[in-house]
Amino acid sequence: MHTTTITVSGMTCEHCERAVKEELSALDGVRSVDVDLVAGGDSTVRIASDAELSAVAIEAAVDEAGYEVR
Repeated sequence: MHTTTITVSGMTCEHCERAVKEELSALDGVRSVDVDLVAGGDSTVRIASDAELSAVAIEAAVDEAGYEVR
């Protein structure tokens, strides 16, 4: 099991959190996504997966949700 921790900017509410979780959870091998929401600031996101995830895939998923990886 691998854990990847990223920082996401721009999230302000539970809807934002759900959007990021949904997009990241759709990546192959992702087991869970946990978000420490900091409304209007930089939120910490932990992704547990079967194998190491591509930074490009993570950034694309977060971008699809409408946010930015810092």
